[in-house]
Amino acid sequence: MKTVLFVCVHNAGRSQIAAGYMKALSNGKVQVLSAGSAPKESINPLAVQVMAEEGIDIANNQPKVLTAEAVQESDVVITMGCGDACPFYPGKRYEDWVLEDPAGKDLETVRKIRDEIKQKVKNLLTDLTSAEE
Repeated sequence: MKTVLFVCVHNAGRSQIAAGYMKALSNGKVQVLSAGSAPKESINPLAVQVMAEEGIDIANNQPKVLTAEAVQESDVVITMGCGDACPFYPGKRYEDWVLEDPAGKDLETVRKIRDEIKQKVKNLLTDLTSAEE
């Protein structure tokens, strides 16, 4: 089973949305981790709201600090604006997704970010599952 780590600065929006989609869409075929280089106290309430609109509950998730261990145990590391704070290990697949930070944005903007993340997660999942066949 592949392990995917989603990383953003605060682990309160983008990475939580991506992790929520990957868990829901992979039906347990992918282990999902998420973390932040400087995690917030709680998840962005609008991120929780827009995911609830999709039937995905991330309300009880807690932002976690990025650790070297999390990166080491992952096959794929998806970064979203954490820059040099993300450790690099040879042999891992890295992708940097350029996405607007939902912090401080209005509901409609957060929905657009969510939809963009959903498409990226779907593409990644297709890539991961076709690579195993």
